[in-house]
Amino acid sequence: MYYLGIDTSNYTTSAAIYDDEKKSVVHRKKLLPVKQGECGLRQSDAVFHHVQQLPKMTEELFSEFDGDITAIGVSSKPRDLEGSYMPCFTVGHGAARVLSSVLKVPLYEFSHQNGHIAAALYSSGKAELAEQKFLAFHVSGGTTEGVIVEPDSENIFRVELVSRTLDLNAGQLIDRVGVMLGLGFPCGRELEELAMKSNAQIKAKATFKDTNCCLSGIENICRNAYDKGMSREDISLMCLKYVEKAISGMCERVMRKYGEMPVVFAGGVMSDKIIKDNLSEKFTAYFAEPEFSADNAGGTAFLTYLKHKIWVQGF
Repeated sequence: MYYLGIDTSNYTTSAAIYDDEKKSVVHRKKLLPVKQGECGLRQSDAVFHHVQQLPKMTEELFSEFDGDITAIGVSSKPRDLEGSYMPCFTVGHGAARVLSSVLKVPLYEFSHQNGHIAAALYSSGKAELAEQKFLAFHVSGGTTEGVIVEPDSENIFRVELVSRTLDLNAGQLIDRVGVMLGLGFPCGRELEELAMKSNAQIKAKATFKDTNCCLSGIENICRNAYDKGMSREDISLMCLKYVEKAISGMCERVMRKYGEMPVVFAGGVMSDKIIKDNLSEKFTAYFAEPEFSADNAGGTAFLTYLKHKIWVQGF
């Protein structure tokens, strides 16, 4: 059986098929175009680019596919919260509804965040965690949150928000620093490459309020260092070290408040090797593989498979 997933997030158009027999995901994705020197897109522009890109992504995906789709899943909102909405997700949702009605197969809706968590579980080989309580951090340009995840018979799992940024998201911070350094948006990969060339000894610290963090001060620290002539390599390392300090501090505070549990890290920021290596030393942690860290429809396709098994096949 084959399960189609569609995700039209703020910066990536993606479609994926989960193969039940092979337990594998094939996916196609493409970043939305952002002009050099800019730090993002207006939602109207994101919607326009998704409308242009989604047909091509699905054409590429199905050009290598020979089979019948059993069910379709789509990311229809950013988070599993009342009122959670972002216009860009309407493009994927509309396409999924059309395909569902034409193919006469079930349509399942998920949040973009839950797709990220599922992508991390699948690609890290830890799908069994969906059957127990665990902590998940979704760290990207649009979100920096820690959620406690527990099994749910209706939606595979449910999440409870327990930690978040109170100002900038980690991915926003990285992109702003990267654009300041003349890097292309999104800046994560290039910033990491620069940071790997630095031998600077960075003493990073973070600001917290209970389990939450504040990241805007880090942007000011990096900008001040830039104005004083610090090298691009050292500023890049500084930025990533401060982000890692914030995420690890949030995780430690959640553990003290709610108890020890496995931690899953998802989202584009968590593909950074510097951040990943430091967190791996501190926690029993599982990470999405790089191709499943950034926005992708693989997690949505995997969730579609899991939900269809529960609701239709009864196991």
